[in-house]
Amino acid sequence: MSNESAILLTIEGHIAVLTMNNPPANTWTAESLHQLKETVEALNKNPSIYALVLTGQGEKFFSAGADLNLFASGDKGVAVSMAQAFGEAFETLSAFRGVSIAAMNGYAMGGGLEVALACDIRIAEAHAELALPEAKVGLLPCAGGTQNLTWLVGEGWAKRMILCGERVTASRALEIGLVEEVVATGQSLEAAMSMAQSVANQSPSSVAACKILIQNCRSEPHNHGLMRERELFVKLFDTADQTEGVTAFLEKRRPEWKNQ
Repeated sequence: MSNESAILLTIEGHIAVLTMNNPPANTWTAESLHQLKETVEALNKNPSIYALVLTGQGEKFFSAGADLNLFASGDKGVAVSMAQAFGEAFETLSAFRGVSIAAMNGYAMGGGLEVALACDIRIAEAHAELALPEAKVGLLPCAGGTQNLTWLVGEGWAKRMILCGERVTASRALEIGLVEEVVATGQSLEAAMSMAQSVANQSPSSVAACKILIQNCRSEPHNHGLMRERELFVKLFDTADQTEGVTAFLEKRRPEWKNQ
């Protein structure tokens, strides 16, 4: 992609690195949301990509969320189109077939935190602060914030952050389960890349199936998940990865995944 793109894409081996590139605060626009959706959809079609790392350009902001100039007119039509754009982009990211890791290199506010919530794993730098402050400006988190934050941290902390407008530090975010790791300033991308590289040790077919099952817990009852678990286990026997994984283990060699 060109340097003017709001979403920069680089490929390193089996890892796609997406960088939000809308300085100074990497705010979201309709264009950048559409670019994110299109980029993830293209990565889903590339069987050599096992993991995705999302980060922000610069040292201060991961992303400050939506550009509030978009809502200054009070136009409900704009609200409808932007809510749809946010939903489609972040839900596409959440459904990425591989593992997605947010390398949170700075402030993650509103839609900036919501895009991290759409990722599978979050790594925050020590100076990062996280918030969903939409209610302070007469709005609400409409890109999965009320649902995904509550799922991760529980109702109490979701209400503190959304209803009371509480901003949390990286260390507090780690305490409450909002992020999985905190690293020193400037180290989030390196840590995310290291974690993403470990995904290559796993069968891509297995990872995709397991991710579906884990996220199934959010919307389906436990007994449904148990049934799907057995169904997807059997379906793996239709893949080349299953044969390769077992054979490689028995032959004491590294597997060569086909992701079929």
